[in-house]
Amino acid sequence: MEDPAAPGAGSPPADGNGNGKGKQAAPKGREAFRSQRRESENCIATLKTWNSPLTGGALKKISRPKANTVILSDLRFLTWSVAIQFSAQRVCVQGKEWLELEEDAQKAYVMGLLDRLEVVSRERRLKVARAVLYLAQGTFGECDSEVDVLHWSRYNCFLLYQMGTFSAFLELLHMEIDNSQACSSALRKPAISIADSTELRVLLSVMYLMVENIRLERETDSCGWRTARDTFRTELSFSMHNEEPFALLLFSMVTKFCSGLAPHFPIKKVLLLLWKVVMFTLGGFEHLQALKVQKRAELGLPPLAEDSIQVVKSMRAASPPSYTLDLGESQLAPPPSKLRGRRGSRRQLLTKQDSLDIYNERDLFKTEEPATEEEEESTGDGERTLDGELDLLEQDPLVPPPPSQTLLSAERVAFPKGLPWAPKVRQKDIEHFLEMSRNKFIGFTLGQDTDTLVGLPRPIHESVKTLKQHKYVSIADVQIKNEEELEKCPMSLGEEMVPETPCEILYQGMLYSLPQYMIALLKILLAAAPTSKAKTDSINILADVLPEEMPITVLQSMKLGIDVNRHKEIIVKSISALLLLLLKHFKLNHIYQFEYVSQHLVFANCIPLILKFFNQNILSYITAKNSISVLDYPCCTIQDLPELTTESLEAGDNNQFCWRNLFSCINLLRLLNKLTKWKHSRTMMLVVFKSAPILKRALKVKQAMLQLYVLKLLKIQTKYLGRQWRKSNMKTMSAIYQKVRHRMNDDWAYGNDIDARPWDFQAEECTLRANIEAFNSRRYDRPQDSEFSPVDNCLQSVLGQRLDLPEDFHYSYELWLEREVFSQPICWEELLQNH
Repeated sequence: MEDPAAPGAGSPPADGNGNGKGKQAAPKGREAFRSQRRESENCIATLKTWNSPLTGGALKKISRPKANTVILSDLRFLTWSVAIQFSAQRVCVQGKEWLELEEDAQKAYVMGLLDRLEVVSRERRLKVARAVLYLAQGTFGECDSEVDVLHWSRYNCFLLYQMGTFSAFLELLHMEIDNSQACSSALRKPAISIADSTELRVLLSVMYLMVENIRLERETDSCGWRTARDTFRTELSFSMHNEEPFALLLFSMVTKFCSGLAPHFPIKKVLLLLWKVVMFTLGGFEHLQALKVQKRAELGLPPLAEDSIQVVKSMRAASPPSYTLDLGESQLAPPPSKLRGRRGSRRQLLTKQDSLDIYNERDLFKTEEPATEEEEESTGDGERTLDGELDLLEQDPLVPPPPSQTLLSAERVAFPKGLPWAPKVRQKDIEHFLEMSRNKFIGFTLGQDTDTLVGLPRPIHESVKTLKQHKYVSIADVQIKNEEELEKCPMSLGEEMVPETPCEILYQGMLYSLPQYMIALLKILLAAAPTSKAKTDSINILADVLPEEMPITVLQSMKLGIDVNRHKEIIVKSISALLLLLLKHFKLNHIYQFEYVSQHLVFANCIPLILKFFNQNILSYITAKNSISVLDYPCCTIQDLPELTTESLEAGDNNQFCWRNLFSCINLLRLLNKLTKWKHSRTMMLVVFKSAPILKRALKVKQAMLQLYVLKLLKIQTKYLGRQWRKSNMKTMSAIYQKVRHRMNDDWAYGNDIDARPWDFQAEECTLRANIEAFNSRRYDRPQDSEFSPVDNCLQSVLGQRLDLPEDFHYSYELWLEREVFSQPICWEELLQNH
């Protein structure tokens, strides 16, 4: 019998760090444990009757009394929802424990389990699947330390893969997806709970553990493990046995869940597994950087000036703009009439501000003026635009600096030594600069000619030389140019040779259903956003976290609240990382694949959705403590669990940040940068939705990478925000100058942008969409009667073809000749000239 609270389901480590929760044994939990132990003994008796290769095998009980303390009542059984029938047992074959068996004996035992998966009985098949889950989780009942649990989990996952476990579980997953009885049963229920997805959670948990353990590389891995990893990556990347890649199956589960046809799907586990599969098959961010370097070398482009990952790692966070501090100083300062001739007072205020800079970097623009009434009114409009309530001025206490830090010394002042990024110049920027110079000094232009400098003064020559020294040609520029040539000369250039990479295979499989995939992901992201309001028509993303019986005590309610919040955080993390990985890989594979995904995200309102996500107290979101450290895996299976109380749950853990939420915020900011970069129409969306105060508030998070992408988003829209905004936010402008890459002739700080014509925005998107459709049609649509298909020019064979005409055609034959042949004028001269 399945304990609905038990997530027998086997939740994988939800956030990649193994965060999870459980509940200490209560009287009700102990009774549930005794019931499950009795069923385990019945299961053992059943297993003895099977024709296992290792006869005489049995499962004996754990001698540790602390095993009883990991029962979690009605909310959770264990962090990873350990298999109920096997969680309190040791695998014992021929009188030996699992860890004491030889490798051949372990393989034989796994083969016996896989043979049992072919039984017809669904309950018996689920018990065997839980036994496999117990092995994938590291047989923690026989381990004495957390390191041992993780080691044996990794070892067992490689062993399970080598024995064909993943393929067997993939077939079971197909069966559960197509199980119409389970879908109809879930649709009839008024409220779906964790008990409706038991089988799916067990299968997805085993597959997640195998993917995650095999994906991670270690220097101590044997040659057999390295070969198994490469083989596993190939199986997941390409279509095996005329089946679609595994990622497409998971995408179809997401769309089926969002369409309402399968509301019982454990969507958190599906998204986590999908993210890890994409990361395993396509590669992570560091692998992307290596692929970018390799591809630039293949195209004959100069190497990158710097490694972006290393540059961001070396960055230090800056002091955020202090809303309340500025207002407090303006209120505490004497009137302007008393400040005349008193430079010391002004210097004292600046000294106080500088002393609050945690990195003691002298800012040359410390004379930031407090926000004016006009700016505050525009800020309020932005909050109303995004349908969210935002605490504009957080009431942080004004803490005066210690007396020792009041005066700045020369040793503590650290001026920035240089800019972190090498400046870049586009070919379009050089052409635009020469066009303006020629119009000014000569009176005519030479189009795209950037070499002829006749008639221009010497300083213009030096400027062009400097621009060309920092010219940057991206892989996307080369791909766009090649695509234009293929469109113009399809016959002479021949057919394009497209390498069959995992990224290309994934894009081909996603192409025709990609709009549905993006809309489904954004729907789930909207439902998981903390700023979203509960709606009756929204999808239920909590089906695999809510118990059948709602909590009745305060402690149970608090645990459920923590679990629900953690559940949403994991969903946001997996979707944000998945979308960012897809965009970066598609952009490297071909720019128009990236633009195709980007346009569908924009059409599905991804930009306002991300802004709505940030329309909250981001500092509180990043420091949220929706986890219980003592119940994290695997320590909860090894150590004695203390009794949880309301006070301990309110206190939370000791971590300063929730790295899961910080990771999600950075991913969403990077995603927003990808969608809006060099797109004036999308930049104007940021301005229309009044994103500046929302993004500026995110600068309160003192993390360098997050601040960098916030500043990038502020930089691209600064020219549209007006002079008053720039004047009132000089500290932010200074941070942009110090941390964001410079474009040499980009006057972002002054607003002189001739490309920002509002009437061109619609045409820009339409032109891009036409180019994308032409690319997809040329490369992926290959109709037989295309324009360039062979033509039969033999008159005899053409006239000899038999055509199927309508039965009544001979009645109107003469009328057809008159209308289609005799009455149509023929211009023979034009015909001869054209052909």
